Amino acid sequence: MERTTVNPWTWSVDLGYNQGEVASGHTRTLYCSGQTAMSADGEPQHAGDMAAQLALSIDNLEAVLGEAGMSLVDLVRLNVYTTDVDLLFQHYGVLAGRLGAAGVATSTTMLGVTRLAIPTLMVELEGTAVA
Repeated sequence: MERTTVNPWTWSVDLGYNQGEVASGHTRTLYCSGQTAMSADGEPQHAGDMAAQLALSIDNLEAVLGEAGMSLVDLVRLNVYTTDVDLLFQHYGVLAGRLGAAGVATSTTMLGVTRLAIPTLMVELEGTAVA
């Protein structure tokens, strides 16, 4: 797969994301359901701890990608849903660090929401990957 970034403005690159990405030559697309801080047994984890919830959500997103033979490198789109945007920004380095380590600056949207499906959850990551 070939990825071409689309950035009519460069300010987003400084913030760690691209305005858009063109994926060509790909053979598979994976649309990931929102991943949260759930254990392998389906139990919510880390109530009240945004950093820990964010880290586990990324772990779970990586697990879904891995099961499909992909990794964070293959992400072309990431939607971030949170019940507390200000608190999430305080811990955004957890997400940015993992994406940066993978060498990816995917197109991203962050949305503040009233609540997630399970009330103790504070963040949900929904991704699209191509390989």
